[in-house]
Amino acid sequence: MRLTQLLFMAKHNQAILGGSMSALSVYLSGEIHTDWRDQIDQGSQTAGLSIDFTGPVTNHSNSDECGVTILGGEDNPFWKDHKGAKINAIRNRTLIDRSDVVIVRFGDKYRQWNAAFDAGYAAALGKPLIILHDNGLTHALKEVDAAALAVAETPEQVVDILTYVLRGELKVA
Repeated sequence: MRLTQLLFMAKHNQAILGGSMSALSVYLSGEIHTDWRDQIDQGSQTAGLSIDFTGPVTNHSNSDECGVTILGGEDNPFWKDHKGAKINAIRNRTLIDRSDVVIVRFGDKYRQWNAAFDAGYAAALGKPLIILHDNGLTHALKEVDAAALAVAETPEQVVDILTYVLRGELKVA
C-alpha cells in the first residue's frame, strides 16, 4: 500500500469513523550505530500510535555469523558472507513483504549497501518508503530519496509522519 493511499485512508477513517486507522507494520532498516530505532519506537509509544516495528537483526556479530553457525564453517570469506547474507535475506525480505511502511536510515559513517538494497526492494514492491538521513547526505542519496514518499532528517519527523498517516493529525507548535 502506498503512503498516499495510507494518507487517504487516514483522512477518510477520521472523517467517516471519527477514529484512527488500524495498526501499521513498519520495517526499520539501516544503520545500526545510533539509537534512531529506539527514538522512533519511544516517540510512537508516547504519541500512542499502534505500530508493530520490525527490522533486520541488529546484532552485527549474529548477522555476520548466522550462516556459518547454522550451516557450517567456510574457509573462503566469500562463502561465509554468502551463507549469512542469504539467511538474513529470508528474514528481511519476509518482513519487508509483510510491512505496510518501510523506513530506511542512512548514517554518515560506513557504506550501507544493505540499507540501499532494502530501500530498492521496498520501492520495487511499491511499499511506502520513508528515508531518514542528515542533510549532508542529500546529494549522495538523491536517487534513493527520489524513490521515497517522504524524506526526513530526524526521528521526530518520522514520528510526526506516522502520526499523520495513522490519525490525520498534525503536531501543533
